[in-house]
Amino acid sequence: MRKILTLATLAAISLAGMARGQTTEITVQYAIPDIFKEVHEEIANRFMAANPSIKVKFIQPAKEYEDATQQVLRNAVTGQLPDVTYQGLNRQRILADRGIAIALDPFIAAEKDWSSKGYDGALLTLGQVKGKQYGMGFSLSTPIIYFNADLVKKAGGDPANFPKTWDGIFELARKIHNPAEKITGFKYDWDITGNWMWQALVFSNGGTMLTADEKKVAFDGPPGQKAIDILGRMISDGKMPDLSQAATLQDFVAGRLGIWAHSTSRLGGVTKQTKGVFELRTASFPLGAGDASRLPAGGNVAMMLAKDPAKQKAAWEYIKFATGPVGATIMVKGTGYFPANALPAKDPAMLGEFYAANPNHQVAIRQLPVMTAWYAFPGENGLKITDVINDRLQSVVNGTGKPAEVLTKMSADVQALLPK
Repeated sequence: MRKILTLATLAAISLAGMARGQTTEITVQYAIPDIFKEVHEEIANRFMAANPSIKVKFIQPAKEYEDATQQVLRNAVTGQLPDVTYQGLNRQRILADRGIAIALDPFIAAEKDWSSKGYDGALLTLGQVKGKQYGMGFSLSTPIIYFNADLVKKAGGDPANFPKTWDGIFELARKIHNPAEKITGFKYDWDITGNWMWQALVFSNGGTMLTADEKKVAFDGPPGQKAIDILGRMISDGKMPDLSQAATLQDFVAGRLGIWAHSTSRLGGVTKQTKGVFELRTASFPLGAGDASRLPAGGNVAMMLAKDPAKQKAAWEYIKFATGPVGATIMVKGTGYFPANALPAKDPAMLGEFYAANPNHQVAIRQLPVMTAWYAFPGENGLKITDVINDRLQSVVNGTGKPAEVLTKMSADVQALLPK
């Protein structure tokens, strides 16, 4: 009997070992956990339930997209790369240029009926670098205007006819602004990661960051001059305080801020936090150049870094699931982003009814026709250029620099850091 039990035990151990051998573990990195933690965990759990032979393990999430990129660059040196990383749209370039990211074109080519999977051709281009597909869109956003409809009404404004220009917004903000009651009229989160909101001001006025050959700074032309002037007027005309993003968010959800320019990314959380506090409404970002106006697409893509074929296969299955209909539905309902997959919005059981019942989410969708790429500066100094621009813009916001002079200095700083 003991011999039989021993053999049975050995067989069980052997079978368990075989089962473990059949399981592939992939490591995944993402950024901005205060928005994405619950979303990623739910997606991973749903994926593992449907794919028991693949285990998803998250590494320590990065605070911002720049941190996520720096973390990957360090890991590339030590040989400890995650198998999948979620990178900001403007940070794909550096990982592709350095040969760290894996091109996904062969995986897409091997898929049957790829055209029926919901990956829109135009949106797919947001994950391309030099014509190759390195990223699959996970979450997309555009800059929008959030406003407290109660404060707007109290100031004599009409929430149904919110101003479409910065002049109109500043005028309304001054009416809302009431220091005696600790009410702030306006805040623009200019310091969102990757100079995204600076690009929004330049692009919305018809400008670009660099010339077409990427050899010279272009944001110092008329569109950039208009953009930096608007930023300066946010303080002088819009009474904008120099507050952190965290403090701004708390003021807005508490009903102490009237108008807030930010990304759609926080719409899901803000909707929950303001329920019962005030009526939350959203409006389109002001466009100042007619048909030439553009807005940078924010958000992130899933990228494959795995080199092992077995891990690559597992990573591709996970990426498809996370960016596909199920993952996209979980992401949209948990955040304020919109998906890079077209199927969920068409399905009432997924997002069709959700969008119909949540008009605030439709503002970003309506801005899709003017969406353009979140620009990534070329060369080894791409991340440094982001920091330089941020520091220069800070001087405008805190009043230590005059907008026109800051733009001239910022242009010179960036030009010096471009590839020679």
